[in-house]
Amino acid sequence: MGSYANDRSCQHDDRRSLEKTKEPVLPLKLMPLHAANGWLHDMRLSSPTTAPLMNNGSSSGSSDPIYRAWTKKYPSALNAFDQIVAHGKGKKIALFLDYDGTLSPIVDEPDNAVMSDQMREVVRNAALHLPTAIISGRSRDKVFDFVKLTELCYAGSHGMDILGPVGERDSVPEHRSPISSNKKQGKEAKIFQAAPEFLPMIDEVFRLLIDKTDAIDGVKVENNKFCVSVHYRNVVEKEWQLVAQCTNDVLKLYPRLRLTHGRKVLEVRPAIDWNKGKAVEFLLDSLGLGSCRNVLPIYIGDDRTDEDAFKVLRDDKRGLGILVSSVPKESHALYSLMDPSEVMDFLKRLVMSKEEEASRNK
Repeated sequence: MGSYANDRSCQHDDRRSLEKTKEPVLPLKLMPLHAANGWLHDMRLSSPTTAPLMNNGSSSGSSDPIYRAWTKKYPSALNAFDQIVAHGKGKKIALFLDYDGTLSPIVDEPDNAVMSDQMREVVRNAALHLPTAIISGRSRDKVFDFVKLTELCYAGSHGMDILGPVGERDSVPEHRSPISSNKKQGKEAKIFQAAPEFLPMIDEVFRLLIDKTDAIDGVKVENNKFCVSVHYRNVVEKEWQLVAQCTNDVLKLYPRLRLTHGRKVLEVRPAIDWNKGKAVEFLLDSLGLGSCRNVLPIYIGDDRTDEDAFKVLRDDKRGLGILVSSVPKESHALYSLMDPSEVMDFLKRLVMSKEEEASRNK
């Protein structure tokens, strides 16, 4: 995968905190949905109103004084670009990207979340220069169908289904099972799946949820292989609690599954210790970068489910998270970007800076 070869020149340098000049952030309470009125509160909390658009189509968040005040706590990754590049100088940057809301805009119909050709070219160029992976709540195959790039890794179902490089380790910890080899991307890669024994159960729950929510106008139930997503983006708010109640009624029959929430979506997934943060750690290990100190992992995402990855990088004090949001919200990320257009600008500048660094070192 282009730049995915294991870096044998890794040196264990001193840890340098990327947040030493920033104020500490109170821990987020990322809890599963709870009973009764808590459902509606959680659904509203994880589904903030999108900032209105100006006549030119850009978000007006940057002109909002509340948003500007929020960016003092989570500075724009574009405004702080020189600082980020300084932290990455002489290091291998590993890039991890969410899909919906990060590489493509959030749309009413999930099947229409298509990334632009311009964004696709920018991501492709980034993957040619930097180890790059997309980690999405979507199924791995769906994300690949949207992105259509063979130069990077794909992790679907919140990192529970990974198509990545062949690492040195023949054995993997619990819930990390190498399933098969795959040459779809033009070179050898392995598929790793977290607890594949859940697949028949997920299929069963998918069918039950379709039947259970059939009478609720606007609901869309999506099978993402290792999780079932119940989208309520097109449901009137007065029926959100009904959506949660129907979902929870089905879930009561499956104690080995749990219910969590993202942006206007409820998600049923295996109750195992696995998330996007675990996927980042696994991919870094597979790339031979897990124990290297001269690597700078960068994760860019917009959703509540990305917080696990932000927290891993923040706690490890060698990587950074960038939250994509046009509205203020608490996060484990260190920096922010407003929307996919700013993500594209950031990726362009990041690749250009690494090209310039490589040129100077020749």
